[in-house]
Formats: sequence, structure tokens, C-alpha cells
Amino acid sequence: MTRPVGPVVHQAASLLLGYPDHDWPQRLRTVDSAVRQLPGAEMEFLLGFCTRMAGADPLDLAARYVATFDRSRRRCLYLTYYTDGDTRRRGSSLARLKSLYRQHGWVPPEEELPDFLPVVLEFAARSPAAGVPLLTGYRAALEVLRFALIAYRSPYADLLQAVCLGLPGASPASREEALRLARTGPPTETVGLDPFPAQPQPSDRGARR
Repeated sequence: MTRPVGPVVHQAASLLLGYPDHDWPQRLRTVDSAVRQLPGAEMEFLLGFCTRMAGADPLDLAARYVATFDRSRRRCLYLTYYTDGDTRRRGSSLARLKSLYRQHGWVPPEEELPDFLPVVLEFAARSPAAGVPLLTGYRAALEVLRFALIAYRSPYADLLQAVCLGLPGASPASREEALRLARTGPPTETVGLDPFPAQPQPSDRGARR
């Protein structure tokens, strides 16, 4: 039987997968307090992440975040990149996400693309009936990212573990199966398109949050 994942898991993962700027200590305390008394393996992963990150030096944490997510496309947080790459299909996928958000009365932050994982997770927390199927539709992308973070020995793997654990359906049978997409690489049809957007550096992220 599939273990359900509540909005608290998605909201917690959304908060913790965001760039660790000035409000990071408060976000960490909020999540720690919210999940500490709740049962389930998903909560254990979230709490484990909070424990590991408590007391981390802010500058070191920011540098670690950039190294983890901004310097490798195999660990990027933009879900449609895994499924569409730099192709015309990606623009259509982003437009569909925006339309889905509007249908459910939610406007995501203007400074983020609609496929940014913390944005998708926040939507799933606010609108589970639409958000859980959305996450499930991107199961392959989430699993590829999860295995990439495990291989990188990143504490952020705990957050992907928590999210993937509760999704309906089975996880890939092996790490090799999940990484096949990463090894093959996304399609590279870039004619007439802007390149994959550069992710902001710490100074930029801090300025726009």
C-alpha cells in the first residue's frame, strides 16, 4: 500500500530546497518543529536533514548549495530540463505548468520558473489533488535527481528521499536504471531557443529574495 505524503512534507521540502539566504535559520527551525512529532519515514528523512544542517556556517552552506545545484545539470532543480532538455517542448511544458497553477488560483513567484522544484512542491502542498499527480508525472526527474544527490553524498538527498518515498508507484529498481537518463543526456534541439537559463549566483539570489 502506498504511504501517503501530506502537504507538510511537500511544504517542508519546498522550504529546505530553497536557497539558504537570511531567513534560512528560521526555515530550518520551522520545519524541525513541524515534523518532530509526526510519524513516518518521510518525517525521519526531513528531521535527519534538519539535524545535519543545524549550526552550519551560513557562508559554507550557501557555497555548498551553489556547488550542489548550480554547477551540475545532473543535479539541477528545474524538472522540465530532465524531460525536455533545451527543446521547444520545454517551453510548452513551462506554459502548461503556469496554466495549471492559474487553474487552481495560485500565482508562483515571478522570479522563478514554474518548474523550479521548490515551486512545484509548494503548489503540491497548497493543492494536493493537482499537485501530487503533477509530482508523480515528474517521478523520473525526481528519481534521477535523488540518485544524483546520493552519489554526490549531499544531505539534500534526504529531502528527495522524503518526497519520492510517498509518491504512488515504484521507484527505479537500481541506481543504474535511474541514472540512464542522466548518462544519455536530454535532447539538445536548441535552434531558435534561448540557452538553458543560467542559475543565479549567491549574491543574485540574496538580492532577489
